[in-house]
Amino acid sequence: MTPKKDIFIVLTGTGTAFSGVIRWFTKADLNHASIAFDSELREVYSFGRKKMHNPFIAGLIQENFVDPFYNGADCAIYRLRVSREEYDTMHNHVTGMMQNQERYKYHLLGLVGVLLNVKIDREDAYFCSHFVASLFEDTEFHPVNKPSCFVTPEDFALSLCPHKIYSGKLSYYLRGVPSISARPSAVHNSAPVSGATATARIIRGSEEMVEGVV
Repeated sequence: MTPKKDIFIVLTGTGTAFSGVIRWFTKADLNHASIAFDSELREVYSFGRKKMHNPFIAGLIQENFVDPFYNGADCAIYRLRVSREEYDTMHNHVTGMMQNQERYKYHLLGLVGVLLNVKIDREDAYFCSHFVASLFEDTEFHPVNKPSCFVTPEDFALSLCPHKIYSGKLSYYLRGVPSISARPSAVHNSAPVSGATATARIIRGSEEMVEGVV
């Protein structure tokens, strides 16, 4: 049997003014999508703000969900099982992008294209859900049955219901993860860190929290 590994899609809603603008495009409360390579959400990537108080400086980021910025954030977490080879390919692709982080820009016009159902190409530019969906293009599992440039966070929510392991406050989920307070305090890190292997105990604890929160 081919060894499998878990990848996680994380949808979040922070309630900021810029988040409200994105919600106008996406029509979803959880309007930011990220990809995580471990259940503890230590190694999480997306396209979003690089400066906590300036949403207009945005691009490829590694997110730090323990920063106070995310204290009130709602989230939904989906666990997807892929082959070890696919996991490594996706992880290597993202870490390779991180080595040229400044090359990648936030594709705000791409959101307009989603609204108009028109593909708007811009080299090395993504919005959050576009980036996450694009990573699955060369895998057997396709989270949403549409081109990645048209995928929204709500598309993930609608397509991945059977894969949901948690829904509620992001901070509640993180409380169930050992040693989470040992992570760096910056909102975003410019260099990737190694993720830990997901454990069945953490997943079970997350599922129990779902029952108590939602």
